[in-house]
Amino acid sequence: MIVRQLQEAEKSNRRIVSPDGNWESTRMLLKEDGMGYSFHVTTIYAGADFRMHYQNHLESVYCVSGEGEVETLDDGKKYAITPGTLYNLNLHDKHILRAFKELKLVCVFNPPLNGTEVHNAEGAYELDADTITE
Repeated sequence: MIVRQLQEAEKSNRRIVSPDGNWESTRMLLKEDGMGYSFHVTTIYAGADFRMHYQNHLESVYCVSGEGEVETLDDGKKYAITPGTLYNLNLHDKHILRAFKELKLVCVFNPPLNGTEVHNAEGAYELDADTITE
């Protein structure tokens, strides 16, 4: 059984802060854990507005708190994000994420992340990254 506390993980090298200053993510489960997916608690800072395109991963995102929107770039549709919203990037959707108020999101990635990934120039996570060691 794998048991981790968010408060402890946030104080460890499992907490990753984006170089662009838009978000931070505490990686609770990673590839090395062998679950077949990774599980993250992510904070998108208020005022963040950035493009992503997860070419290598599928992602499900559940909003715990905050207010924002996700816009799909292929069709220009905008979807409100408020507590209780689940959105799923099941088609490797190019999208823009906007945080009107700080967003606290729970994210699941398939395939799982290794741990140290941050977005590349196209807004994707690479499949190969350093593993977080404890």
